[in-house]
Amino acid sequence: MDKDIKYYLIMAGSTNHMLRGDKILKDKGIETSLVPAPAEYGSVCAIAIKVKKEDKDISEKYLIENEIVIRGIYPEKPERLIGLIDRLKNTVIRDEFLDVLRKVEHGKDLSYEDIVLLLKTDRKAEIKALFKAADEMRKKIVGDVVDIRGAIEFSNYCKKDCKYCGVRKGLKDLQRYRMSEDEIMEVVHSLHDIGIKTVILQSGEDVWWTKEKIGNLITRIKKETGMKITLSLGERPREEYEYFKKLGANNYLLKIETTNEEIFNFIHPDDDINVRKECSRYLKELGYLNGSGCIIGLPGQREEDIAKDILYFKDMGINMIGIGPFIPAKGTPLEKYPTGSVDLTLKAVAVTRLVCKRVFIPATTALASIDSNLQADALMAGANTIMLINTPPKYRYNYQIYSDKNMVDLKSAYDAVTGAKREFPPYLKIDMEVYNNATNAEK
Repeated sequence: MDKDIKYYLIMAGSTNHMLRGDKILKDKGIETSLVPAPAEYGSVCAIAIKVKKEDKDISEKYLIENEIVIRGIYPEKPERLIGLIDRLKNTVIRDEFLDVLRKVEHGKDLSYEDIVLLLKTDRKAEIKALFKAADEMRKKIVGDVVDIRGAIEFSNYCKKDCKYCGVRKGLKDLQRYRMSEDEIMEVVHSLHDIGIKTVILQSGEDVWWTKEKIGNLITRIKKETGMKITLSLGERPREEYEYFKKLGANNYLLKIETTNEEIFNFIHPDDDINVRKECSRYLKELGYLNGSGCIIGLPGQREEDIAKDILYFKDMGINMIGIGPFIPAKGTPLEKYPTGSVDLTLKAVAVTRLVCKRVFIPATTALASIDSNLQADALMAGANTIMLINTPPKYRYNYQIYSDKNMVDLKSAYDAVTGAKREFPPYLKIDMEVYNNATNAEK
């Protein structure tokens, strides 16, 4: 068994010690990544520092020297799903499909060809088996609790002209808005009051929100609430990412959308895929929990492209992976294109869980915008996170990155979590059963 161990997971005594410890090790030249802690080792959505086997002892030494509290150091064991094939023995599944799932059962890495095979299946029994395997992997790695985060879309100004996006700069009829710092903080406090641990600050690439203005906002959130902060502000210079990190930003979401350079260039007329990838490398080097993701159903996209996206997430050590269907936005060059396949989106979620394993995968708002029940389906296919939309109503309608975006609130989160027979996080300070009463009243 010991020869199978390639990495160790270091559990620090607190989030502060974990972040400090990760920086100390990086400064010492040790390659680290921040990953969700195994369900048996950490509290809800706890984060571990992942180091190579050969760096374990020196990492422990450096952390102790710098008075970082260590709760435990555990081997990262290959994630096996023992008995998976036996549990599928009465299903009608092709031998080649079973061969791939047998790799999953034994904790072996999936190849590009394996991933394409899983994504391309249209057989009901195989899709069901795929979702079952992904759900078992999710349960084994991160448990049954669904992490719930709150998003504030604080500006719909954007300097970019992405062809699919409903806040692209070329939309002349869109009513633009920028929330003030005090407006944002009012929502932040409302999230903090109900126990939400992470606030997501999302906007277009708005040059008005300078490094200093974002910095002031981060400082206020940390000082007044202590909440974790996820930023989603687009491409910025490395020095700005570093500045935000020093002030306390924890996570950064910057989706690649697609790793197919031809498709990327088509949908991003004023972007460069190499710059996007470089920004993701900066974020990883600076110690952010690094978020990315892809859109399913982009023009010209094939399953082979999605397989390459998933392997990119794995190779880059992406921590948070958002996968949602393409939904056309009115007034954009792609408004006449068809909506992306829900089935393929859910298959991509499932395969991503099997390939990337120890990651956060949201049940995306885009799925909920097609059908409110689809978030529960995503949770049963490997997802483990829900992002609430907390943008004030007077602004919310004008942040339509795709048309007819659904409102994901606590009630819809309740429906998704209970529909998937999952658990609410214990940090919530509200009785979620009030939403059960609301659901029953509607019925």
